[in-house]
Amino acid sequence: MTPPAAAPAILQVLPALVSGGVERGTLEIAEAIVAAGFRALVASAGGPLVEPLEALGARHVRLPLAERSPLALWRNARALERMVREEGVTILHARSRAPAWSALLAARRTGARFVTTYHGTYNEGFPGKRLYNSVMARGDRVIAISRFIAALVAERHGVGEDRLRVIPRGVDERAFDPAAVAPERVAALRAAWAVPEGRPVVMLPGRVTRWKGQGVLVEAMARLPGDALALLVGDAEARPAFRDELVARIAALGLGGRVRLVGHARDMPAALLLADVVVHASTDAEAFGRTVIEAQAMGRCVIASDLGGPTETVQDGVTGWRVPPGDAAALAAAIGRVLAMPAAERAAAGARARAAVLAGYTTARMQAATLAVYRELL
Repeated sequence: MTPPAAAPAILQVLPALVSGGVERGTLEIAEAIVAAGFRALVASAGGPLVEPLEALGARHVRLPLAERSPLALWRNARALERMVREEGVTILHARSRAPAWSALLAARRTGARFVTTYHGTYNEGFPGKRLYNSVMARGDRVIAISRFIAALVAERHGVGEDRLRVIPRGVDERAFDPAAVAPERVAALRAAWAVPEGRPVVMLPGRVTRWKGQGVLVEAMARLPGDALALLVGDAEARPAFRDELVARIAALGLGGRVRLVGHARDMPAALLLADVVVHASTDAEAFGRTVIEAQAMGRCVIASDLGGPTETVQDGVTGWRVPPGDAAALAAAIGRVLAMPAAERAAAGARARAAVLAGYTTARMQAATLAVYRELL
């Protein structure tokens, strides 16, 4: 049901609603806002996720928030200011830097409370970048998506415990549940990707981009004996040069029959059930690493790079294994050890991983913690 007009309104702002973790988090929090009896508003440049957002009971307002020029930021600030006044918005929640600058100005002009979610490590490669990034640390409350990010925010921007809140990302336990995935869904992907029954499968889910470590897994597969099949699951269209580089390296190493780029998977729960081992091989620190907890929620054995957010979600030797980032030999050795484990032992490790996710990293916990932040400010 639509909340009454008198209910507090919470406005989330982000560049667009196309795809990605920030966008998914926006929808998940909008769902919680509506369920709590508040009014959920989202402003962005639009995209394919507008329809599912509105199906949750939220309202979307289209603004060119993906634009970054000073003039665009000023214009967006004025538009957000009008929206805050007209809709009676009490909290502005910014999830990206350019929209955050506009939202901060609107909040200061109207007296609305300002919340940010610090989603990334945000590089500081040129002068002025720390100042630009600092808007994400200027909230009345600053949400860090992992303890790793919280430490970074405190060190870089001096944000104290009075404003800083750690709220890890969550996995939707309703969707990422092995018992909820019909065998036909797994069979359909097995057929589409030509994965033979009984062949060990190593899977790396994630956008095909250099720092996500697909190249590290390719080199690891060249060192791994046996007939294991590696599936690189993720969109490769945005970086065609790197995709072509990967394809050439796979051919040069004679891995054409053992490593495949299968593209984006619409049904990730079913895709993960195809895997015996799920690999996170990022060479740069992940702010959180949602694919790790998705794989764990599906009871899969996970091997992750030993840096960033996954150091908090993968307990080495208990709920998964960690290896030095960029070390193909160490990754190959870890994959080999896990594949050599008896099936019952792998299943037990997967069960421990799923239990850990359900205890600490669910969408419901993330939603409840975020609503608690809003209630602090209301």
